[in-house]
Amino acid sequence: MIPPGETIGILGGGQLGRMIALAAANLGYRCHVYAPEGDSIAADVCAGFTQGSYDDEAALASFAAQCAVVTYEFENVAAAPLAAITGHARLHPPAGALEVAQDRVSEKTFVEALGGRPAPWAAVDTAADLAAAVAKIGTPGILKTRRDGYDGKGQWRIMSPADVDAVELTGQPLVYEGFINFAAEFSVILVRSADGDVRFWDSAENVHKAGILDRSTVPAAPVILAQVEEARALARKVAEALDYVGVLTLEFFATDAGPVFNEMAPRVHNSGHWTIEGALTSQFENHVRAICGLPLGSTALCAKGVVMDNLIGDDAHDWPAILSDPANHLHLYGKEAVRPGRKMGHVTRLVL
Repeated sequence: MIPPGETIGILGGGQLGRMIALAAANLGYRCHVYAPEGDSIAADVCAGFTQGSYDDEAALASFAAQCAVVTYEFENVAAAPLAAITGHARLHPPAGALEVAQDRVSEKTFVEALGGRPAPWAAVDTAADLAAAVAKIGTPGILKTRRDGYDGKGQWRIMSPADVDAVELTGQPLVYEGFINFAAEFSVILVRSADGDVRFWDSAENVHKAGILDRSTVPAAPVILAQVEEARALARKVAEALDYVGVLTLEFFATDAGPVFNEMAPRVHNSGHWTIEGALTSQFENHVRAICGLPLGSTALCAKGVVMDNLIGDDAHDWPAILSDPANHLHLYGKEAVRPGRKMGHVTRLVL
């Protein structure tokens, strides 16, 4: 057990790191952020900040020597250099979770081995691979980078075989996925402690716009509720296979044939922001509890329902109107530049 007063290291300087740090402060911990960007909104609320690249092993080791445990707020951190951390501090979740989640082919292969069902897919490295994948899986489909893409980035829709000729491959590894006919999208978010205690939050029904999460609603629609247990069983298998510690998220499509796995995120997740006000223990607090070896808190709802809306781009300018409703809980992330498609904050409303 890591007692309050110790320092938690956070790899990544964005809003997820910021909210982890705020939860950690409530439990009496100090936080130290490590990120390559100098304008870290997470560092704004932390006791320490180190600016460095994720492949600088000497800098990572120096950073880790100042921490009792290190975690990360997003999965696009190179896994191999993290070995420099483990000689100085605990690392939760494990680097193995990053290795699986960072590559869409590795992720799908891993989940299939545990009995999960992703959408039909094929690895694509060449134009011939893409033509073969489209011929086998059919259209419409979506071509994605195997690594780094998120919030709709690094994705190209292929609506008919004729679209294949217009795709300019850059040599980076890709994956082609067939479209899924689904009734709704949902996420399964769990927290697992080092001794294997696993707890789940209610699954939110998620609505995306332009590839970015727009709204999460709890409780979810009946079609989702009927498939949550099967999805949770897979999520538990993933966590146990990885010897996972911390918060883990799996996203699913609810279909006529049951839940279809979309992707996993080895971290706290946007679709769990509602838990700050809507659950007895938020995903951020329970992540801190897990990585520090503290007893996990209850994940039960503290209202009849919850709605969380992301504030994207200029939406953040509506803060006066949002605050005019006393039932709204506003979270602004402190980002200075407002850009289209950029997550600037979120607002949560409880159904009492």
